[in-house]
Amino acid sequence: MPTLIRSWQTIALCVIALLVLGVVMVNSAGMSVTPVGADRPEAPPISARTILTSRSTVYMALALAAMAVAACLPIRALSSWVQGFGGRRGEGALKPLLIVAGAILAVCCLVYLPGIGKEVNGSHRWLRLPIPQLGDALSVQPSEIAKWGLVGLVAWYGAVRRERLPELLGGLLPGLVAIGMVSVVIVKEDLGTGVLIATVCCLMLAAAGAWGRWFWQALIFVPPALIGVVLAVVTSDYRTKRILAFVNPYEDAQGIGYHTIQSLVAVAGGDIFGRGLGHGLQKFAYLPEDTTDFLFAIICEELGVPGAMIVASLFAGIVWCGMTIVRAERDMLLRLWGFGVIAMVGLQAVFNLAVVTGLAPTKGIALPLLSSGGTGWILTAFSIGIVIAIERSREAGVVTSRLEAHTGAASVAA
Repeated sequence: MPTLIRSWQTIALCVIALLVLGVVMVNSAGMSVTPVGADRPEAPPISARTILTSRSTVYMALALAAMAVAACLPIRALSSWVQGFGGRRGEGALKPLLIVAGAILAVCCLVYLPGIGKEVNGSHRWLRLPIPQLGDALSVQPSEIAKWGLVGLVAWYGAVRRERLPELLGGLLPGLVAIGMVSVVIVKEDLGTGVLIATVCCLMLAAAGAWGRWFWQALIFVPPALIGVVLAVVTSDYRTKRILAFVNPYEDAQGIGYHTIQSLVAVAGGDIFGRGLGHGLQKFAYLPEDTTDFLFAIICEELGVPGAMIVASLFAGIVWCGMTIVRAERDMLLRLWGFGVIAMVGLQAVFNLAVVTGLAPTKGIALPLLSSGGTGWILTAFSIGIVIAIERSREAGVVTSRLEAHTGAASVAA
């Protein structure tokens, strides 16, 4: 029985739906306060004109274009060509691995250069691109470039070096070094993203076959690492307060616990069916980062449980269909690449929802394809387009094989 809709089509529809919802909710959350009457904040209703002329709409169009371009790439030819750089049995993989990892590291370090790096909320996370035509308004987040670049790099390394991954010096350790050298730099300014990248990339190495004795013996470093994390928290007043705020945000309701409390107020304020699109109250100078890290709280407040369920279902659809595509793939590079993309999107969404609902400490992790951010939207959509290309190219190969078999049978019959 033929399938009514393929996995890649479901993923594409989910991405489109998330981006459209993201544009609408970012515009709603970004409303300015207009005092009316007795100190009651109110804003004009959202109009189609304000949405269509917003910057987020431009980012959505660019993201959809990026996904379409990626979906049409000759991904199997690209995979074969890239794997050729690893040499026979991956013997020449170490040099390209460290060179590309070093290049990604250099991009991350550009945020510290005066005139190029841009400081936001006390953190150096952005690059400012001097484009006079745009009024110097274009900014890029290097951690997003590093995130998706490292996923592709680890997928390539895991594929070309698969036979030696169970070894320590010849397989596992170089991969961990590449992951660590990039993640450590990101962690300095963005702890949540750095931990997320390291987690997904280590899962990719494990999926590639790094299950030998060295992989398990490497777990002996986990307890010292946990002790180091505990010491880092205890010796830092700010980190200690964040942990205490997670345990009891009302201990410092106007300080470190403010984000969590206002987020929970927004989620609870929506009740079952929400206040209505554009009628949320927490976005009016109460909830910080309402268009980025805490956009899901605004969705819950304005769209209620149905809105929250729609968001969760769309991400679940991407993860389920993505893993279906990955499981059916035989090319190891494409399989690892697809796994890394889906794991990154899925875990990032889970982490963000956990923070918004008070189930995890605030980490500064955005909700993919929804939270405001042109760099994140475009690169995430492009990466998901790679997953789409994997299944589309496999389907094209099956059709070609059937046509060749049919042509051959017809020739024999003739």
